[in-house]
Amino acid sequence: MIGRRDFITLLGGAAAAWPQAVFAQSNRMPRIGVLVGLAENDPESESRFTKFRQELARLGWSEGRNVHIDYRFAPAGAQAQERAQNLIALRPDVILAHSTPVAVALRHETRTIPIVFVNVSDPIGAGLVASLARPGGNITGMLQYEAGIFGKWLGMLKEIAPRISRVALLANPELPGYHYLVRSTKGAAPSLAIELVPIPVANAADIERSMELFARVPNGGLILPPESTTILHRDLVIALAAQHRLPAVYAFRLFVVAGGLMSYGTDQIALFGHTSSYVDRILRGEKPADLPVQAPTKYETVLNLKTAKALGLTVPPGLLVAADEVIE
Repeated sequence: MIGRRDFITLLGGAAAAWPQAVFAQSNRMPRIGVLVGLAENDPESESRFTKFRQELARLGWSEGRNVHIDYRFAPAGAQAQERAQNLIALRPDVILAHSTPVAVALRHETRTIPIVFVNVSDPIGAGLVASLARPGGNITGMLQYEAGIFGKWLGMLKEIAPRISRVALLANPELPGYHYLVRSTKGAAPSLAIELVPIPVANAADIERSMELFARVPNGGLILPPESTTILHRDLVIALAAQHRLPAVYAFRLFVVAGGLMSYGTDQIALFGHTSSYVDRILRGEKPADLPVQAPTKYETVLNLKTAKALGLTVPPGLLVAADEVIE
């Protein structure tokens, strides 16, 4: 006779072995494709992949043992369509798509291979899903953030530099989601007596020229939304913000670690790890159309006190207390 605890143990063991049994019937190892909007040598890429693989292993999928993973890279959206075609030619069973440009490129290439996206801010506006609750096609995933984050970014700038009256939003206008970013941030600006100045940038030269022009008028600040062009050129953005003494709030911790002033956004490594649950469920037979798009549950605030001091700013106690990480 099998006791309750023994039954649960056996059931758990069967669940872990189940994926192998299903694909063994077709005599092949399941394949996961990963297309990332970062450079292959970007340290952020490897840290996110590590978390993704760890969570997959916890769910019973071990790379090289019972699942194969193919990685492709399209930094700042460059060559996203070509890389999407290349990845789809490998006929993966599911694809992890990082960033809106990457997800859109993959959507253009296939309406049948399941896709799980991450770091997408407006999946409905980008044409990826019919609704968040019922995606309705071959794509689902994890939202980058909820709409209220735009007001949060502006509020943080106003809190640390009360004289700010103009805020530039740096982003590439060619990337899907640009107009959503501008529209949402503009909607939050008037209540804080801030004029939002959209600054379209596509490369390093654009960034350098635009920031220099913007800084000629006093009381300015910067918002760097989650966008692959500025991530690619983050060292330049941080250096110019320091040079022109522009307080800036970034969407990602990696900017602050590199010398930026402050960030507020989702925990990127945790978010990548969370995508493994949907990849697992799809490999086990569930359909993306039935898996609702999930909103992030964990946000983090990171402050760089050394940068604040260099800019002549005093960090308010409330902002300091709210910080999850303080870099000194």
